Amino acid sequence: MPEGDTVFAAAARLRQGLAGRTLTSTQFRIPSLATSDLSGRAVVSVRSRGKHLLIDIGESEPGAGDALSIHSHLKMEGVWHVHRRGQKWRRPAYQARVVLRTDDHEAVGFDLGTLELLADPDAALAYLGPDLLADDFDREEAIRRLGADPDQTIGAALLDQRLMAGVGNVFRSEICYLRGVLPTRTVGEVDLGPMVDLSRRLLWANRMRSARTTTGQTSPNGRMWVYGRKGQLCRRCATIIRRGEIQSTGGDRSIYWCPRCQT
Repeated sequence: MPEGDTVFAAAARLRQGLAGRTLTSTQFRIPSLATSDLSGRAVVSVRSRGKHLLIDIGESEPGAGDALSIHSHLKMEGVWHVHRRGQKWRRPAYQARVVLRTDDHEAVGFDLGTLELLADPDAALAYLGPDLLADDFDREEAIRRLGADPDQTIGAALLDQRLMAGVGNVFRSEICYLRGVLPTRTVGEVDLGPMVDLSRRLLWANRMRSARTTTGQTSPNGRMWVYGRKGQLCRRCATIIRRGEIQSTGGDRSIYWCPRCQT
């Protein structure tokens, strides 16, 4: 499931293949951008902001003032692939939403949940909370935002990107478990500083991993403490792991917990 670590890694791959290079051709395979053509422009940078990915494109000519950013959000199914020109795509062509080519590389965005061109991406994403994977992550601001509504459940607060950007459903379950906190507890009952610190550590540790892990184990069945383990035994106390729904900004989302380890 794409979360902040997944998007950070995707940006790193795209940066390696595109940054500093000129686009020789572009194809936007969605109706709203079907006539857009960015060929001849340089890729200035590729960066992530929480779960959002930005490919910054330079001006069409010096002084034109028409620099743009390709903004994408993976949602549930999206992925970016980057490879040498001529290599076979790893997904069907009908799933491609955008194709960006340079002289030697090709980047393809498949099943992207959001795809748009933005003239001022930083303003468009200004609503996001501090990015957990940013070098200048503002810990105190994240704590302040999370604590602004003390009656909200911590499970909902962790998933609200306006408060702190990067945590998704997987990390939310794992963070609550590792802090020994039931996700239904209110924010006002939780020590937010250690929860924010743990969130950053977990995302940072996984930002370039091919297989996400919160346990330190890399075997397919050993990577998570509770997420996706409904009905299985808690790795610490052997209590049955439970799964339920908790209301969040994007609607009800599944969450996993141990009723003994989390209080």
